[in-house]
Amino acid sequence: MKLISETERLIIRQLTLDDAEFIIQLLNEESFIRYIADKNVRTHADAVNYLMNGPLASYRDYGFGLNVILLKETTTPIGICGLLKRAELDYLDLGYAFLTEFCQKGYATEAAFSVLNAGMKAHSLDTVLAVTLLDNESSNRLLQKIGFELKGTMALYGSQNNVYEYMSA
Repeated sequence: MKLISETERLIIRQLTLDDAEFIIQLLNEESFIRYIADKNVRTHADAVNYLMNGPLASYRDYGFGLNVILLKETTTPIGICGLLKRAELDYLDLGYAFLTEFCQKGYATEAAFSVLNAGMKAHSLDTVLAVTLLDNESSNRLLQKIGFELKGTMALYGSQNNVYEYMSA
């Protein structure tokens, strides 16, 4: 279990197989299915498979991936955030998702900003992209708030998406 970063309120670490139950909960949130996708993760075995072939494979292959976000005070998992390598994009992509009960509290902004900065430094990146559905208002606001600039739109996974870019100063 590798620590990625810490903020005033959050611990951000790599996911492990011990996070399977949390992954079931998060990936079945209505907002996750609506704005990201239905990953068909319903059982413990599905979650282990998702973790093994998604985040854990990404750590092995690239040295980065989605990380679990924990409340520092209680170590309660509240979301995921990390850098992703997508074949469709020229640069790494910032991805994130949070349990609904922890939205609108600043946690996503705090985690995304921390993960972005830690990832850019650790992997010597000067550009990171982010892609979100046109109607995902909270995600569009979050990206602009942490310094991403809207560059245009693109079709991805059957839907039109806003494409944002973050460049280091």
